[in-house]
Amino acid sequence: MDIKEFFAYGEKVPGYEIRVLNEREARAAAAILFVGAFLGLTNGVMLHTATFSKYFVTFFAIDFTMRIIQPRYAPSLLLGRFFVRNQKPEYVGAVQKRFAWMLGFILAWPMFYYLVIDFQPNPLKVLVCLICMALLFFESAFSICLGCKIFEWIKRKDPKYCPGGVCELQVKDPVQKFTPAQAVILLVTVSVMFYGIYAYFAKQPDRTVFMKKMKILMMSQAELDAMQKAKEKAEEDAFFNDEEDEDF
Repeated sequence: MDIKEFFAYGEKVPGYEIRVLNEREARAAAAILFVGAFLGLTNGVMLHTATFSKYFVTFFAIDFTMRIIQPRYAPSLLLGRFFVRNQKPEYVGAVQKRFAWMLGFILAWPMFYYLVIDFQPNPLKVLVCLICMALLFFESAFSICLGCKIFEWIKRKDPKYCPGGVCELQVKDPVQKFTPAQAVILLVTVSVMFYGIYAYFAKQPDRTVFMKKMKILMMSQAELDAMQKAKEKAEEDAFFNDEEDEDF
């Protein structure tokens, strides 16, 4: 292999006009990274330690750096390859996957700085982590590469070989469509799921810092005002109680 081929992005596969990557491998890698991110989040919330997250974010940043330079040697993709090595490859265009992974790269290094080098966690940084987890989940569970969709929107000509064949798919088969009854069931299911999430955060006891913050975010303005007044009243009562104790 010459130097030019060594650094060429993607693989040459007979029958494909452009260089491609194995989407099954990428999906498996996304699932592995999602599990790591989920474990880091649960460790932080339940055990109040960021040790696991620091190691994971370091791995995540290095991995996405390798993905945009040369995915053949990205650790998570090699792990993914191991697990799907006996499955038929599903080839997708390398250029749009590189663009999608560039977005991950852009998110990864600021997270690395603020969670590893200069540890300053706050809700905004947690939100960035949740966005990364959502992107990983959509790719691993549904084969939806949101970065690839963005690439499709900004590119003048439609890209070739998108994940799931969405670039080439023009007409949906009947099995891909919803009947009215199925649509109603879907809407009810989604509504119940969203209400369940709201009820969980709004009505569960405040046993963790995360739960307290989420509960506050779910409150209406009237509830926030009432909570602030109750806090001020408690501080006022505590102040006068201290003064009475000093008089005695």
